[in-house]
Amino acid sequence: MASLPVVALVGRPNVGKSTLFNRIVGDPRAAIVEDRARTTRDRLYAEADWNGRSFLVVDTGGLETTPGNAIEEKVQEQARLAIAEADVIVFLLDATTGITPSDQEAAEMLRRASAPVILAPNKADNAKRELDAVEFWALGWPESWPISAAHGRGVADLLDAIVAALPPESAEERTRKTRLERQDLAAAHVADALAEGIVPFEQDTADADLSADEFDPDHVPGPVTIALVGRPNVGKSSLLNALLGEERMIVSEIPGTTRDAIDTRMAFGQGEIVLVDTAGIRRRGKVASGPDADRYSTLRALKAVDRADVVVLVVDAVDGLTAQDAHVAGYAVDAGKGLVLAINKWDLVQEKTDKTFDQYVTWIQRDAPFLDFAPAVSISAKTGQRVERVLELAVDVWGERRKRIGTGELNRLLTEAVARQAPPAVKNRRPRLYYATQAGIEPPTFIFFANDAALIHFSYRRYLENRIRDVLGFHGAPIKLVFRDRGTERPRRARPAARARARARPGTRRPN
Repeated sequence: MASLPVVALVGRPNVGKSTLFNRIVGDPRAAIVEDRARTTRDRLYAEADWNGRSFLVVDTGGLETTPGNAIEEKVQEQARLAIAEADVIVFLLDATTGITPSDQEAAEMLRRASAPVILAPNKADNAKRELDAVEFWALGWPESWPISAAHGRGVADLLDAIVAALPPESAEERTRKTRLERQDLAAAHVADALAEGIVPFEQDTADADLSADEFDPDHVPGPVTIALVGRPNVGKSSLLNALLGEERMIVSEIPGTTRDAIDTRMAFGQGEIVLVDTAGIRRRGKVASGPDADRYSTLRALKAVDRADVVVLVVDAVDGLTAQDAHVAGYAVDAGKGLVLAINKWDLVQEKTDKTFDQYVTWIQRDAPFLDFAPAVSISAKTGQRVERVLELAVDVWGERRKRIGTGELNRLLTEAVARQAPPAVKNRRPRLYYATQAGIEPPTFIFFANDAALIHFSYRRYLENRIRDVLGFHGAPIKLVFRDRGTERPRRARPAARARARARPGTRRPN
C-alpha cells in the first residue's frame, strides 16, 4: 500500500468530499455522509483502481483558516498532512453556491502545494450547473471538471484526469501488481480444484471424510487485521498513534472524537498488519437518541469487528471493566474473533504492586467469566508503556485462531477427558461421546459425535472446552463446539420375546 500514489480530496466543509470518496472506492458506506458540515475529522484512506492504475484516495476534513475549537484545529492539521503527502490533489467546490471566501482561502493554501491540483466543482447535477461552473476558472487553474458525486455525473472524466496527473508507475507498483496477479491466479486454481472435488490442502488423513465445501477458496490469508474497540474516550486513538509513532489520529479528551473506522497499515516482523481505529461504542440508548453521525460511527465500529481477525478491547484502568465493555467483548466473541484485553491508563492507577495486575485480571474474569480465555496486558498509550506487547499478543492470537489439530490427537484428548469425568446422566440416560474432529478454523470449530447430543449438558461442554484449552492452547481464540448425533447405525435385532409379541399383535408387520 505504501508504494501506491496518493490522491487527496480537499475543500471547505460540506462540499461533498466524502460522497466523492465513496463513489471512487465503490462503497456507498465507506465514509460517513451527512448534510451537516464537519462530519469528517480524521484522514480516511481506501484503495481505488481506474484504467488499470491503482492509487490511494484520502478523504479529509473541510479546510478552514479559522477553526472554531481544539478538535477543528486538529482536523485542519490532518487535512494539511494529507495535502503534504498527496501526489494529486482534487480541490472540491460547491457548484450551487459559486465561489465563496472560504474557497478563495483554500485556493491560496493549495497554490503553495507541490502536487498538481485538479478543480472539481461538485453538485453539478444538470447541464445548467455545469455551465455555471465556469466561474471557478477565476480561481486561477486552467481547467475544471464539473461533477455530481451523488449521481456519478462526470466522475469518470474526473478519474481520467486524476490518472493522467499521477506520477509514472514506480518499480514498487509494478512489483505489487505482479504479486497480486499471481495471488489471483493461485486463488483461481484453488477454486477450480475444489469444483472438481479435490481438496488442495494438506490435512490429517483421518480428516479425509471432510467435504471440500468446508474450505473457503476466497479466504486467502492476508495481513492480520486488528480492530481497536471500546467505549468512548478509553484511549483507542492514542494507542494507535503510540503504535505508529505519529499523530495519525485526532486525540481529544472530548468523547466521540473519532467517527469513522480508520484502517492503517504498518510493517510488523517480516510482513504487514492492518490496524483499525474505531469510534467509541456507546450504549444502545445513547446511540438511538443521539445524532446520525453517532449511529453511523457505532455501525462502522461493529462492522470493523466483523472484518477483523483479532479485536483489541481497550479498557480504562481507572473505570475498570464496565457492562458496556463486556457487551462489546461479547459481540467480538459471538463473531468468533480473537480477543486481547488492553488495560489502558495504567500509569494513573495508584499504589501499584507486583500483584496489582494479577488482581485486576481476576476481577475481570469474575465479572465476565466468558473472557477468561483472552490474554490481558496493562499499557499506557500516553507514555508508550508496553504498547508493543499489544501487537505481539494480537499476532499470537491470530496464529492460535488458525491452528488445526489432527484428529488422532484430538480423540486422545477426548478419551482422557471422558475417563477423568464422564458426561452426567440426564433423565436416567448417560450420553456417550464417540469421537471428535476439527471441522474448521477462524474460529476453531470442533464437532463431537454422540449417541444423543441433546443430552450433553452445558457444564460438560464448558468442561471439554477447558480441557482443549489446557492441553492444546487456543489462547485468545473463541472455540466453537458442535455436538451431533452419530449417523444411523445398523438396526439392532429384536429379542426373541419381542418378536413373538410383535407376531401376536394383529396388523403388525414382521420386523425385517
